[in-house]
Amino acid sequence: MIERAYQDGEQLGLAVWTQDEAGPYQTRPYPGQSWAEQGQTRHQPHEFQRNGTAKLLTLFCPRSGEVRVKGVTSAANAILHPWLQQELTRILERLPQTAAVGDAASNRQQWECWQHGLTKRSTLPAELPPLRLLLVWDNLQGHLTPALVLWLFAHGVMPLYTPLSGSWLNMAESIQRILCRRALAGQHPQTPQQIIEALEATATGWNRMPTPFQWGGKRHARRLRCRQRRHALGGSGACSRMPMRRRASPLQQILSRSGCQVTH
Repeated sequence: MIERAYQDGEQLGLAVWTQDEAGPYQTRPYPGQSWAEQGQTRHQPHEFQRNGTAKLLTLFCPRSGEVRVKGVTSAANAILHPWLQQELTRILERLPQTAAVGDAASNRQQWECWQHGLTKRSTLPAELPPLRLLLVWDNLQGHLTPALVLWLFAHGVMPLYTPLSGSWLNMAESIQRILCRRALAGQHPQTPQQIIEALEATATGWNRMPTPFQWGGKRHARRLRCRQRRHALGGSGACSRMPMRRRASPLQQILSRSGCQVTH
């Protein structure tokens, strides 16, 4: 379903955004490349004193490459939810205005089609506005808060939760890794505020010339190959989708009955 959102969401007239929280980032030396005169190798410090941590709240649009971030020292629901609602409100204001709901049944079907195949579905309200945005994020307990989910439904936002051990489906993690590397590599921040300023400044620079993301990559290619895998059959170019069961030789049948095993 998330792959479908990345590939077909924009074509269906829906904005697609991803959300994630990165960190915590410690006040320690971060490895990275550095420049120095020949023969005067720059030594990076290894001593550091714990002085708190920082986190990064991220909203990312794969199609345009735009990223919205906020550095915080805590990503509790009391901090995350108001920021998320504020940013989503600004995003929705920039989207084209949709027509009023005509047929309630077809409108509900547009919402429910993004829950097909799920074992646990969110209960949709009786009255639904036009669907305008798909939000991909992790399946955290704070993301399942009823008040927040109802707020999303009321504003035409459909949340799509990544499955367990499936956070790699969230493209916000890719942009977070890029921002972290650019902001902190080779640096030694002394306070959480320095980490926050570096991350937010890097995001501002990224938005000046953002790079759009497209769903795909090595994992996606491996899944396609797995679905299209063929098992070759000897003697010609024929193949089968399922492996053929091989009949054991008479010797192997005798040994298997006696509990022995053939060794090579």
